[in-house]
Amino acid sequence: MLSRHSYPGGVWIDLEQPSQREVREFAQEFDISERIESELLAPTPSSLFANDDEVALLVVHFPAHGHEDGEDKDQEVDFVVGKHFVATIRYEVIAPLYHLQKLLETQKLMSADLALSTDVLVEILFAHLYAAVREHTNHVANRLGRVEEQMFSGQERRTVRAISVVSREFLHLEAALANQEGPLTRFLRQLSDPAYFGSSFTERCARILADRQHVEHVIRTHRAVSTELRETNAALLEARQNEIMKTLTVITFLMLPLELLTFMFAMHLPGTPLEDNPHAFWIVLGIMAVVLGLLASFFARKRWIF
Repeated sequence: MLSRHSYPGGVWIDLEQPSQREVREFAQEFDISERIESELLAPTPSSLFANDDEVALLVVHFPAHGHEDGEDKDQEVDFVVGKHFVATIRYEVIAPLYHLQKLLETQKLMSADLALSTDVLVEILFAHLYAAVREHTNHVANRLGRVEEQMFSGQERRTVRAISVVSREFLHLEAALANQEGPLTRFLRQLSDPAYFGSSFTERCARILADRQHVEHVIRTHRAVSTELRETNAALLEARQNEIMKTLTVITFLMLPLELLTFMFAMHLPGTPLEDNPHAFWIVLGIMAVVLGLLASFFARKRWIF
């Protein structure tokens, strides 16, 4: 499907899941070389920059929300830019581009003489795409905040997997932006060439790169926080396990003297104390209670229990 947004200063062509015929017609209209045209016929697995006959191609992948929290997903966007046009080619619905189309249509209805040059359209496209990545990052960070609340409310075991999932998402976001850096930098530098927009595009180029770097910095900050929380969670789990082991050890140590007393009075050997006493059971029980009380008091003074 092909959408066209024309303005006095430039035109934006958006092709969503284009057919071979649509790509062919687009290439003929804007004099796209066969080399670049072939790249548009199918998705490209990695980022790519190509330049040919005053037309620049950039293939980048943007992280996006999956169907469920924790699901990693990349969406490819191909940018084809000439001096008087910019085209985006995508192979699925990409929310920020869809919303931008609706926004531009609304603005055009409200202001019929709206003028947007091609270099402005390029900056707007990248601004909306990186705003979507920032929103995705904030969504993951909000989940991390909920995990932190659970962690400090005594649910350390439940949050182990949740923290790992969030950390993996931040790692995926960071990797996606890192893969863009080289091709995007060369692409924007090429657009600053006199054959495209010239030196006037330099400031827009700096803003686009700064936008990407800002999002990357936010992702790295949140990833560092998730790493610290994972270590804190592990420390809390270890402390809880140590408390459990200490409690079990103290209980075992309390029961050993009682078991020894029980064994001694149960031997039934000649001369066993209290063997013929009708109150032997209660006497032995009292001795055990006294021993237990003394041991418990000793452990409490040492702060091993309570």
